Amino acid sequence: MWGRIRKSGARFVNAMRTVEQTGREARTHNLFEAAAAYVSACAEDDQDRIEETAAWVSPEALSFGVNELACRAVIALARERDESPGAVARALLGLPAA
Repeated sequence: MWGRIRKSGARFVNAMRTVEQTGREARTHNLFEAAAAYVSACAEDDQDRIEETAAWVSPEALSFGVNELACRAVIALARERDESPGAVARALLGLPAA
């Protein structure tokens, strides 16, 4: 059963890859690479890079990747601060403690 899930996940990730032509070589981007570049560009307010990275994968794949990045970042910060992920998420958004 886990083998099927793993294969299905691999097919999904491979389907989300796109190829970008850079000079004479082809460059493949996966959804996590696109999400990392997109979020970095948003943090730096670099509109040209935002538009470029948003085109690397489908909008649905980019949304999934950004969500996954956010989850991992909140978990990492929660571990670092020895707080709950909920408390860290609320603090990052400037919300009062629950």
